[in-house]
Amino acid sequence: MNAPQNSILQGSLESAYFWDSHSARTKYNKQSALDFYIAVAKSTPSWVVQLMSLRNWVVSKLGLKDLGGINEFNHGESSETYKIGDVVGIFKLAENLENEVILEDRDKHLDVRVSFLVEPDGEYAVVHVTTVVHVNNVLGKIYMFFVAPPAQSNCS
Repeated sequence: MNAPQNSILQGSLESAYFWDSHSARTKYNKQSALDFYIAVAKSTPSWVVQLMSLRNWVVSKLGLKDLGGINEFNHGESSETYKIGDVVGIFKLAENLENEVILEDRDKHLDVRVSFLVEPDGEYAVVHVTTVVHVNNVLGKIYMFFVAPPAQSNCS
């Protein structure tokens, strides 16, 4: 699927090692983009939470960063309590506009940015979720080998 043209991340797609974008139409009650992200993270299935815990345990043995839990919120579940730089689930809040939120995780191996872009249309909205990964070294490429979906990969 194509990434939305009006996303903040659009300019970083061409140089990305991997990117992916999906859209869905949903009920809209004037939620912010961050509200949509929090709702998705809160509803993460328990098996994904358990896999994330396993991932954190394995990579910590290899000297990589433990990201914590995708559904752990340091400032609660209200989007109004978060400021730029705060951790929301496993990501740091990089930009927070009403219609688009950019969350990121950057380290010496990978730069990962996720966008939730909301396009309201009355009582419904289309929510676009775009992930962009830039690899910084060989260990980042090895990591991506295990987590990027091969059939849908945009890897170069």
